[in-house]
Amino acid sequence: MKRRILTVLAMTAVLAAACEITDNRIPGVPDEEQISVRLDEVAGILAMLPIHDSHMGEVHDAVSSSSDNGYDEEYTMRQLFINPGSGVGDKESKSGKSYDEPLWKLIDDQVRSMSATKSLSMDPDKFLQALTESDIQIYWPFSEDWDGESMPVITFDPEDGAEVNTGYKLVVEDDGSRRVEEVLVDEEMASEVPVWVVNRNDDAGYTSLEMLRREDPDWGEGGGTIIVNPNPTKSSKGLRTLILKEFTMNRNYDSWFAGASEFFVKIGYMEDFNASTEAELRLYSPMVTDFMIVVKRNQVGIPQNFNAILMSDWSEKADACAFMITEDDGGTRTEWVSKAKVFVEGKSYGVEITLPLNVRDDIVWRGKLAYEWFEECEQQAWPFGDVDLTFEIVEN
Repeated sequence: MKRRILTVLAMTAVLAAACEITDNRIPGVPDEEQISVRLDEVAGILAMLPIHDSHMGEVHDAVSSSSDNGYDEEYTMRQLFINPGSGVGDKESKSGKSYDEPLWKLIDDQVRSMSATKSLSMDPDKFLQALTESDIQIYWPFSEDWDGESMPVITFDPEDGAEVNTGYKLVVEDDGSRRVEEVLVDEEMASEVPVWVVNRNDDAGYTSLEMLRREDPDWGEGGGTIIVNPNPTKSSKGLRTLILKEFTMNRNYDSWFAGASEFFVKIGYMEDFNASTEAELRLYSPMVTDFMIVVKRNQVGIPQNFNAILMSDWSEKADACAFMITEDDGGTRTEWVSKAKVFVEGKSYGVEITLPLNVRDDIVWRGKLAYEWFEECEQQAWPFGDVDLTFEIVEN
């Protein structure tokens, strides 16, 4: 393997301070008309619905599609009302005609019935609009194990870190009559029977690694298991590409009610740096790779094969990169600023590399990774906080 003469890079990191302001208002709706929709309220409404096999199939279609698209097993209220049966990441609308009576129709009827009997003390149209525009969703863990017949237990995220909560079990008697039985729900129950958790969506606003693959069919097989270019352009310089080969999560970061863990892998570096004057240096912008990896709860300790490009080419004039892994918990957008040192005509210059993060994110790992380290440690799993990473260097 060809070795390079490496320069010394110094890095300092500062976390920008920010005050968080949460705004859950619906755009275009006056403040006095804003309606807050609670998770327990939505779970209670779902528990009162006359759910049948077709509705189970609709939700299963949606969560399966989300999962196939690289997201969690989730069905957002927006998709439920606008594109029944479609999952996060689906771009083509699915017609509600695919389902004889889509789930949104049951919810609509129930909300209007509750309003008529005064058990819902608000305008039903405004409530339904607020629900559609909210970040609320149905999360169905272990949905791949559904037997195709069992009715769900419906619960909600208590949003306090608890691992057990009240749920509503839908029971269909032999004579066809129905009743709702109150039970305590934990993750063990969710692994044994279908459980719908009403929680909040954290990842729909991001593009998953799977969707990135599909957007560029020239990479790998366009949606296959690899994102490495199968026909790289040959170069006399011998370009080297750094690949994140495997990602292993060793613990779940949140309560199971909140769903899978969404990790963001971020790396900043100078691509193909060849500046020879201060004027040329000013033209350079650091390269930042930033993508999301969703790891489901039942994948703890199991290496996930990603084969995602981190760096398409490593500069000869800088020997390290700024690397950070976060687990998304939302909050105000802020940043981590790294200052790298590069050399032009014998003088060293600081180049800032900015990696985005949110104020409530769990920082799994951040720091400097040297080029020499990648060469010595590739093809081996190495711990980075509570995750293990395996890298590979591909020389084109």
